[in-house]
Amino acid sequence: MADSSFDIVSKVERQEVDNALNQASKEISQRYDFKGVGGSIEWSGERIEMRANSEERVKAILDIFQGKLVKRGISLKALEAGEPQASGKEYKIFATIQEGISQENAKKVAKVIRDEGPKGVKAQVQGDELRVTSKSRDHLQDVISLLKGKDFDFALQFVNYR
Repeated sequence: MADSSFDIVSKVERQEVDNALNQASKEISQRYDFKGVGGSIEWSGERIEMRANSEERVKAILDIFQGKLVKRGISLKALEAGEPQASGKEYKIFATIQEGISQENAKKVAKVIRDEGPKGVKAQVQGDELRVTSKSRDHLQDVISLLKGKDFDFALQFVNYR
């Protein structure tokens, strides 16, 4: 019998992020407490730029955006937001969406699988993802539940289970 396997990835659907951004932008334009503060959120190349006339307002915009991401099923671990920066008379926050598992993070996950997972389960790094193989599908299920119980500082998804 062939080995069963699945891939561990860290991907975010760009369209869902775009929808969350558009919803946040619409809410900011309609809310009474954002009238006249120059609040906005938009793509700036590959980054997301939030701006307002005070530090509290720009943090509130970030909070609205995070709420919209959660409603769309996107993990906040994928969002990397900087600190508010003063820029003339307004404040800005730049945020990026993290995708892919770095080599060092993949090694951390592989070490957890090796140390705490069932015997006979192998994990190998393949670019920005991790392939986990085993003869037993039950062992793969155990690995998935083990990793879901761990708190990594990056988002994980399990795909291509076969």
